[in-house]
Amino acid sequence: MKAYLPSYHLEAPRDLASALERMKREPGAWKPFAGGTDLMVLLEAGKLPHRRFLSIWKLPELRGIEVAADYVTIGALTTYTALQEHETLAREFPLLCRAAGETGGIATQNRGTLGGNIANASPAADSPPALIVYDAELDLISASGTRSLAYRDFHTSYKEMRLRPDELIRRILLPRTMATWKQYYRKVGTRRAQAISKVCFAGAARVENGRIADARIALGSVAPTVVRAAQTEKLLRGELPSRAVLQAAQVVLVREITPIDDMRSTARYRLRVAQNLLAEFFEILSS
Repeated sequence: MKAYLPSYHLEAPRDLASALERMKREPGAWKPFAGGTDLMVLLEAGKLPHRRFLSIWKLPELRGIEVAADYVTIGALTTYTALQEHETLAREFPLLCRAAGETGGIATQNRGTLGGNIANASPAADSPPALIVYDAELDLISASGTRSLAYRDFHTSYKEMRLRPDELIRRILLPRTMATWKQYYRKVGTRRAQAISKVCFAGAARVENGRIADARIALGSVAPTVVRAAQTEKLLRGELPSRAVLQAAQVVLVREITPIDDMRSTARYRLRVAQNLLAEFFEILSS
């Protein structure tokens, strides 16, 4: 059943300050509408529960990619296409660019935004595992001011997040610390393109003298939120990427994730795929 359009109300504030003031006056009454690639799917299916929206698509304060000495700052309205086309991101943050290229088709990539992907809070989203690996930080803004939050602490449970009703995601900050790390990203879905992931794996490691000096591993579609595999990372530090270490890491990894059976896959399949993706990551570390 399709939604009845006159039952929805959409307004476009003239600037960011106006949008934030409206959200402050009526917290929770207005839902931000960015690229709309997730919301329009729900609208078409007649399953969009919220009725009042603020279009933030044209607000310049939420756009742009800035490169500084220590961070790359990405405006929340930056599209997946813009991410892929940015030279510094492609060179230093290939996992994020790969995730952007895996998100939907060309039309979705031209319209969908990184901030919207985060705020949609889907555990199957393509970019969050990469953001976790890169130790991303979020800059949140309201009429009362701004605050920073580590992205790994943003999602609290399924579709729940530390974003107040009067706040917007303003920008995403990526520390420029992993350009020399070995990096790996893979999304496993029903088909090669335009599929919701069954398992999404992002990993990065700093290898020194053949040993894993440090590592970051994150997975999507295996728990109510994106998972950072902290115990697996701990096991790997200081080790040679050997078969014995891989097998031990695979055991620890399956203890850190809690996949479910659903219409896209089974928990058993997801556990096995997660282990296989860790093995592929190891191949890169050994090369």
